[in-house]
Amino acid sequence: MARRSPPTEPWDVIYSRTADGLVPADLLLDACPAKVRARILAVLDDVAGSPPPRFSGGGHWEAMRGAMAGLFEIRATGPRREQFRLFCILENGRVDDLLRRGLSRPAIAVITGLRKPWMTTFTDAGYRAVRALTEDHRRNHPRRIAE
Repeated sequence: MARRSPPTEPWDVIYSRTADGLVPADLLLDACPAKVRARILAVLDDVAGSPPPRFSGGGHWEAMRGAMAGLFEIRATGPRREQFRLFCILENGRVDDLLRRGLSRPAIAVITGLRKPWMTTFTDAGYRAVRALTEDHRRNHPRRIAE
């Protein structure tokens, strides 16, 4: 009889908060059309439930490369093909590392989001802002997260 892999626990989803209390991801999610926001949140739930190392993505959850390596993006398309991206990192590791970060188990940390018209690219300034927020999130022990 073949052995089955043990079931994996879903991961938590946390939202990064800045030092001044702002939750950057909420700015994008609040500005999204309702269907786009629902799609993004459904993908986030699917990824957390898989959990991430097993989730295939299907074009909606993608690992980033180059200067953005280490981040993942949830991709959604809105009216007039406007592009919405929610940027996340994986908070996993040893139990003691997670506890030092203030986490009880692995989590997807939602950092921020960007939007752009169809057939355009995100600016370098936009990507720098995403990286700066990510670095700020990672520097804090415990993590600053939205309640």
